[in-house]
Amino acid sequence: MTTPEQLVLALGHAVSFAREDFLEGPSNAAALALIERWPDWPGRSVVLVGPEGSGKSHLAEVWVRKAGGRRLTAASLEQAAVPALIATGAVAVEDIAEGVDEIALFHLLNLAREQTAYLLLSARDVPVRWPIRLPDLASRVRALPIIELTAPDDALLRAVMIKLFSDRQLAVDESLIAYLITRIERSFAAARAVVALLDREALRQQRPVTRALAAELMPVINGG
Repeated sequence: MTTPEQLVLALGHAVSFAREDFLEGPSNAAALALIERWPDWPGRSVVLVGPEGSGKSHLAEVWVRKAGGRRLTAASLEQAAVPALIATGAVAVEDIAEGVDEIALFHLLNLAREQTAYLLLSARDVPVRWPIRLPDLASRVRALPIIELTAPDDALLRAVMIKLFSDRQLAVDESLIAYLITRIERSFAAARAVVALLDREALRQQRPVTRALAAELMPVINGG
């Protein structure tokens, strides 16, 4: 008789956006310094650029808590909400990409300048590559100061993976961490994905999270 597979429940786990839980390294030091020295910025509006999972949302949350502002995604930005957003004095708009309401974003930039409010815009790519159709908006965002987050070094990637396992209440051996960081894409998004996969498979197979399990899953991890 075939033994049924264990049902795996997608249980949530705590993710903290507190300042003390932000892990610093060479790849994000400039961005963190920008957040911490607010309001001493090179301009009242700045752009934070980095790949998926690089810490942009964490930094934006640290900043809005510090500045007493609001954080929202670009997809949810609406013209009617702009005055109320600017009234807080500090607004973080994340994930600027194709489909953003360009008139609302242009209105946000103009009103922020008029009322001397602060804006933190974030995206995966630099403003010159944003798919902006309004010429005035395109020229405005391309003139903004840019702070970039880059790929993490080994030390930071190791620290991030340890934290991700810890967030899921998983105690793992250092040999597993060393094995993984030399075999996965050098990004926080990849680290998050592999930790989630190992957690899920360990539960499904009723096994501990070990290097042996990681080795078995490496074809999946690498997209095989």
